[in-house]
Amino acid sequence: MRASRLLAILILLQLRVRLTAEALAEEFEVSVRTIYRDIDSLSAAGIPVYGERGPGGGFQLLDGYRTRLTGLGGDEAQALPVIGLPGAAAAMGLGPAASRASAKLMASLTPALSEEAGRMSARFHVDTLDWYREEEDVAHLPALARAVLEQRRIAMTYESWRATGDWHVAPLGLVLKAGAWYLVAEGGGKIRTFRVSNILAQAVTEARFDRPEGFDLPSHWRDSLARFEQGLRPLTAELRLTPEGMRRLREAGAYAAKAVRGADGDRVTLPVESIDQAALLVLGLGTDAEVIAPPELRARVRDLAGEIARRAG
Repeated sequence: MRASRLLAILILLQLRVRLTAEALAEEFEVSVRTIYRDIDSLSAAGIPVYGERGPGGGFQLLDGYRTRLTGLGGDEAQALPVIGLPGAAAAMGLGPAASRASAKLMASLTPALSEEAGRMSARFHVDTLDWYREEEDVAHLPALARAVLEQRRIAMTYESWRATGDWHVAPLGLVLKAGAWYLVAEGGGKIRTFRVSNILAQAVTEARFDRPEGFDLPSHWRDSLARFEQGLRPLTAELRLTPEGMRRLREAGAYAAKAVRGADGDRVTLPVESIDQAALLVLGLGTDAEVIAPPELRARVRDLAGEIARRAG
């Protein structure tokens, strides 16, 4: 543990130029006295580290000194896929490991490349949450991530839109999409998707499992999304839209924006969930939209508009 901390202090000094004992103590959650002992150990090992007192002071390395002792630990290697997503890393219980892995990777670069990488990190930020959405409660996520890595079965209580039930599943992977975490697992004879925030209780068992031969998480997720979206909007509506109607329809979602991009003049073919859902969407566009087909949708829009007019007196 102490050897790992000494290496981490060395790498931080290499990256940040100068750090106070107080800042290092806060970083590693140890006392200032412990940091002073660590600095003494680095000096005794021949590392050219020195300190300056007073405002703006702190510990730093002799100019030009660089270390190549940047090997990754086990948890740091596991954190590599999320080192650019601090929120995701923290949710999975890999926040500190991701920070250490990132620091070691930066330290392994030449000064010019390290500066370039630092500039990119300071000027580009990834926020996985959609607008007007709070981060979900995913307290079970660290345990699920460990079960995925160790290939251990999970017993869980899950609340779906149909009912709440108990499941015993083999966790195959975790997916972060639009700020929500999903567990892809084999259960009940098929591969299923569970929303992590809907898991009410879970326990990682000692029972291990073998991953299905040839299973690829990104490919499975892509294919399952395509099937879900196709099943979600099985019908189509033919609409005639004004330019303003085109603009407003684009704001209804990615599927609507895609339909607008494929418009033939003022006509749009729009995938819809049902006649009722499509009728409400068309009414929301007002006089900027006209239904061409199907006739059932025209009739439903007419009936709803008539009822609205009647209630408005």
